[in-house]
Amino acid sequence: MKKIMAVMLAAAISASLCACSGAELEKTHAEEHEAIQVVLVQNKEDGQDQPSAEEGEAEVSEDAYAGWFDDAVFVGDSVSVKLQNYVEPDSMLGDAEFLCAVSLGYNNSLWELDRKGNVHPLYKGKKVTVDEGIKQTKKKKVFIMLGMNDIGMGVDFAIDGMKTLTDRIMEKNPGVQIYIQSVTPMLKNTKRSDQLNNKNIALFNEQAKEICKQRGYEYIDVASSVDDGHGNLLYDNCGDSGYMGLHFSNAGCEKWVKCLKAFAASKDSA
Repeated sequence: MKKIMAVMLAAAISASLCACSGAELEKTHAEEHEAIQVVLVQNKEDGQDQPSAEEGEAEVSEDAYAGWFDDAVFVGDSVSVKLQNYVEPDSMLGDAEFLCAVSLGYNNSLWELDRKGNVHPLYKGKKVTVDEGIKQTKKKKVFIMLGMNDIGMGVDFAIDGMKTLTDRIMEKNPGVQIYIQSVTPMLKNTKRSDQLNNKNIALFNEQAKEICKQRGYEYIDVASSVDDGHGNLLYDNCGDSGYMGLHFSNAGCEKWVKCLKAFAASKDSA
């Protein structure tokens, strides 16, 4: 019953996104936030957060690189919440910490803490802005995957938010290294009424990569490690094909972790 309700609510939200602005947009984001929470809870109840034997075996050979992430903090939305749930039980990314929240984006991460409807992440049980949360973790590597909740309002809107947030992070946390992870794609036939689609995701990633070159950030192409070779999320890597078609399965998370550890290996050998 929960699954059916989640599907219906997610579909209704997706259909209404483009018609919303201002206060209506904030209300819609709040509803979407609730829908995704239901999806994540349902996935956990269905056992999707428990790695299979094959997945466990695949990670053994890569444990040497888990420690590379000991001084890392991951910033993300509900896609990264799934990664957090996947890696933390077995310390697949060492002592990495997570500042992730459902519906978090580059732009709403700039909101004040007392703004109604904010979706700021929790750190040690208290809501924090991303830039302040990073300061509190004292981590020096900042991995960011945001944009999924911004691109629906336009690629330029998402890019502007990215620039502003990273400026704030660097201002409050001088000396950190920023790693921008590409936004990952959706299933090929995912239909939405807003501007979130694989074409715009690819366009955002292209621009984000260029900004990284200009600013000295590092860019990590996670998208190509989970897509079907044509810019769409591979079906087996999707954990909500009946919902929104953009969140990960364990198989998707496994590939994501491998991508991150391959990146760590490249840095370690450089």
